[in-house]
Amino acid sequence: MTGGLIDYEDFAKVDLRVGKVLSAERVKGSRKLIKLIVDLGSEKRQILAGLAKWYSPEELVGKYVVVVANLKPKKMMGLESQGMILAACGEDSKPALVTVEGEAKPGEKVC
Repeated sequence: MTGGLIDYEDFAKVDLRVGKVLSAERVKGSRKLIKLIVDLGSEKRQILAGLAKWYSPEELVGKYVVVVANLKPKKMMGLESQGMILAACGEDSKPALVTVEGEAKPGEKVC
């Protein structure tokens, strides 16, 4: 295990939500980034993800993913990313997106 242990109160600060990828496109001038528009139920967010080496934009559309919804926005390549999509990452292997199976709706809290 890497990193130190945290208290439940620290973990509880992370707002994990179900998001549905509505659209995806490569970011011009970047070899890594894909710009996603993700439905979080009450709002749509633009999220930039470094997945272009492993996924085409078309593969991502329609997926139900887990989003860190309360992450501070970050500028990359002149665009603002308004969240983070979770994935399991190994060394040099394709990231496995954390997806939702079943009857979850966009915006539902992951608990």
